[in-house]
Amino acid sequence: MTSETQQRRDQLIELCSTFPEVDCSGDNHLAFKVRKRSFAYYLNDHHGDGRIGLCCKSTIEEQDFLLQLDPERFYRPAYLGHNGWIGLRIDTPTVDWDEIRDFVTTAYRLTAPKRLVAQLDV
Repeated sequence: MTSETQQRRDQLIELCSTFPEVDCSGDNHLAFKVRKRSFAYYLNDHHGDGRIGLCCKSTIEEQDFLLQLDPERFYRPAYLGHNGWIGLRIDTPTVDWDEIRDFVTTAYRLTAPKRLVAQLDV
């Protein structure tokens, strides 16, 4: 793992850890969960696809929009894509961390119990 890849992985862990009751597990592939329900994954060369990506819970409509908007950056992740999850490449020369924050926040809001989501708005 390159230092840049490690730095991005660590930054993603730090970002997701700011949400209430988040658990992060894994090594090369990370699962971000709230109350044992996954809302995002960090995937490094998942099943040999050659990508480093962030997969987030989303909606089918949002997924369709993003895939049409920029198919080079966004992808339909294996196993989860049919449920509306969206993959975002983070192995690109630059990463927009504000955009990443928006994706994981939306995914968290779609997954977490209302009481925990309410804590985000305080």
